[in-house]
Amino acid sequence: MPDLLLELFCEEIPARMQRRAAEDLKKLVTDALVERGCVYEGAQAFATPRRLALHVVGLPARQPDLREEKKGPRVGAPEAALQGFLKSAGLTDISQAQVQSDPKKGEFYVAVVEKPGRATPEVIAEIMPGVIRSFPWPKSMRWGAASAQPGALRWVRPLQSILCTFGTEMETPEVVHFEIDGLRASDATRGHRFLAPDLILVRRFDEYVTALERAKVVLDGDRRKQMILTDARNLAFARGLELVEDEGLLEEVAGLVEWPVTLVGSFDESFLAIPPEVVRATIRANQKCFVLRDPATGALSNRFILVSNIEASDGGEKIVAGNQRVVRARLSDARHFWDTDQRPLPDFPEPAGKPLDQRLAKLKALGVVFHEKLGAQGERVERITALARELAPVVGADPALAARAAQLAKADLVTEMVGEFPEVQGLMGRRYAELQGENPSVAAAVEEHYKPQGPTDRVPTDPVSVAVALADKLDTLVGFWAIDEKPTGSKDPYALRRAALGVIRIVLENGIRLPLARTITAHSAVIPGLVPGIHAAGAGADGRDKPGHDGLASDLLSFFHDRLKVYLRDQGARHDLIDAVLGQGAARNDDLLMIVRRVEALGRFLDTEDGSNLLAGYKRAANILRIEEKKDGRSYAEPVDPTQLAQSEEKALATSLDAAEAEAGAAVAAEDFEAAMAALARLRPAVDAFFDKVTVNADDAALRANRLRLLSRLREATRTVADFSAIQG
Repeated sequence: MPDLLLELFCEEIPARMQRRAAEDLKKLVTDALVERGCVYEGAQAFATPRRLALHVVGLPARQPDLREEKKGPRVGAPEAALQGFLKSAGLTDISQAQVQSDPKKGEFYVAVVEKPGRATPEVIAEIMPGVIRSFPWPKSMRWGAASAQPGALRWVRPLQSILCTFGTEMETPEVVHFEIDGLRASDATRGHRFLAPDLILVRRFDEYVTALERAKVVLDGDRRKQMILTDARNLAFARGLELVEDEGLLEEVAGLVEWPVTLVGSFDESFLAIPPEVVRATIRANQKCFVLRDPATGALSNRFILVSNIEASDGGEKIVAGNQRVVRARLSDARHFWDTDQRPLPDFPEPAGKPLDQRLAKLKALGVVFHEKLGAQGERVERITALARELAPVVGADPALAARAAQLAKADLVTEMVGEFPEVQGLMGRRYAELQGENPSVAAAVEEHYKPQGPTDRVPTDPVSVAVALADKLDTLVGFWAIDEKPTGSKDPYALRRAALGVIRIVLENGIRLPLARTITAHSAVIPGLVPGIHAAGAGADGRDKPGHDGLASDLLSFFHDRLKVYLRDQGARHDLIDAVLGQGAARNDDLLMIVRRVEALGRFLDTEDGSNLLAGYKRAANILRIEEKKDGRSYAEPVDPTQLAQSEEKALATSLDAAEAEAGAAVAAEDFEAAMAALARLRPAVDAFFDKVTVNADDAALRANRLRLLSRLREATRTVADFSAIQG
C-alpha cells in the first residue's frame, strides 16, 4: 500500500519545541486523513533543528466511495420545504428522490447521495495547507514581503521548503502538489547546513533517511541522543572518568545538532574549590556541556563534554578552545559570587561573622515581595519560623533548631550565587550555613525544606528538615487559600498541587501523626487578608468575601483528600476503599497517616471470606432500606424495640450488633483498625442467618418497622470503620 513522506524544512526549530512539534504534525495529518476515510497502518514523526518529517505507511490509493441516504420532508409537504431538501441533497428535481414509507410517519422523500472517493494525493494536497497554517507553535513569526498581507503564513522560523511524496515501493512515488504562500511542495530537501548544504532529491522514506545520513543529518532525535550518550560515556571512560548524566540536558543538546560530534574540554583545577553543583550549573547553563567525575570518589573532574554540530578539519581543537574560554570566564564569575557571598555586608554588619544572617537582614530590609496579597518574604519567614517551632514536637525535632533553620531558609535568595543561578537556591543556603558553623541539621534543613519537588524527588527525613518543609508548604497552601488563589482545572500557577503532595509524602513516608485541620486553622490566623476571629466567610474592607478560619480549613482539607486519593491510586490502592474511608467525614479524616492505615486494613478485611460476605450482607440490607424508606417517605434510624424481636435470628443479630458496635468503636478509638475489622467480621454468622430465616417485610406493620430499624442499625455499625456504600462489589 502507498506511503506518505512529508518534510517541512525551516531556518531553525528551538530544541524545547521539537518533540512536541513532531507529535503535533503526526496527529494533525493523520487525524485529517482518517476524517476523510483514509485509514493508515502506522505513522512516525521526526524532528531536527531544521526540519519536521512525517512518514505514514499503509494508506489507500483512494478514498472509499461514499453512499449516504438523506432523509427529506413528507410527501405533500409545502414547496419551500421541498426546495430546501433538493438544494441540500444536490438534486434538481423531486423525481430524483426516492419515496419511502413509515407506518407511523407515512411516506417521505429520501435522497441517495453517492460521492466517488478521490485519489489520496488530492486529499493530502487539500489537507496540508490548513495543517501548516494552523500549526500550534508556542511562538511563531511572519517574514518577507508577504508578511504584510492579511492571512500571511506564520511559522516558528521562516519556512524554506516542503517535501511531499506519495506512492508504493513498486513504483516511483509522485510529488503531492500544493502551494502555500509561494512555497510549492516538491521532492527536494537539503542536508547539513555547513557540511552538505546542496539540494537532495528523494521520494521514498528509506532513501530519504539514507540520503540525509550521507548529507550529515541524523533524522531520529532519539538516535542522536543515544549517539551523544554513548560517545560521551566512552570519552569519559578513556580518561578514567565517569559522565554525570543529565536527561534534560541530553534532550536539549540532541535538539541543537543534526550531526553530533562529541569532544572533551577542560578548565583550571582551581575552580573545583567552588561547590560542584555550581560548577555543573555554570557549565550546563552557559555552554550546554556535561561534567565528568571520578568514579571512585564521586568528586567532580576539571574535564567536561561538549557536543559540536560539525566535523572540524582540525579535529575540533578550535571548537574546544572556544568553549574552554567561555567556561573559564563563567567559572571566574561563579567564583567571584561564591567569595562575595561569604564576606560581611557593610550595610548589615550584625551579627558579626554570620554572612547568611546578614543576607536575611537584607532580605527583610529590601522588602522582597512574596506575593502582593501575602506580603514580603521577610514576613513569610517569620510565619514559617513560628509554624516550624509549633510542628517540631509533632515530628520529633528540637523547636529551637527548627526555628533557626526556618529563619535561614530563604536567606540565600539575596545571595549573588542564587541571583545568577536560581536553580541552586537552598543548596547554596546549606553551603553558607555550614561555612558559618550552623548545626548540621539546621544546614541540611535550609536545603531540604524545598523537598520533595516532584513525585520522584526524595523526601526529607531529618526531623528539623521535616518541620521546616511542612511549615513552608503549609504556609504556601494556607496563604493562597486565604486569598482565593486555588488551582483550577489544569492551571496551577503556584504549584499548590505539588505542595499538597509534598505534605502528604512527608507525613506518610515519615509516619507522622499531624492534625491537619487544627494546624491549618491556627496558622490561618496570621495570614494577611484573612478576616480574624470568624468561623465562616465574611466581607473584608474591600467588600469582597473573605474565607473564615473554619471554612478555609475544611476546604483545604478537602483538597488534601483529593490529592491523597490521587497519590494512593498511583500506589495501587482501590479508589472505592479510599472513598469508603474518606466518606466518614472530616472529623475522622484529619490525620492522613490514619486514613492510609484504615484503607490498608479495610482492603485486607475485604479480601477475607468474612469481609466479602459481610459486604454482601450490608449491600442487601442497604438496598432493602433504600427501597422501603423511599416508599414509606421516612427513615428507620430509631432504636430497635427489643420487645418486637420475634425470631431467634433477629434476636441474635441484635445481640451481635451490641457486641460488635462496642468492640469496633473501642478499637477505632484505640486506632487498632485490624481489631475493628475483626469485630465487624463476627457479625457475619448472625447476618447470614437473619437473611436466611427472617422475612423483613412482614405483614405485621410493627414487626416490619422494627426489622427495618435492625437493618438500619447494621448499616450504621459498619460506618464505625468505613462508609460501606462506597465499596464496589
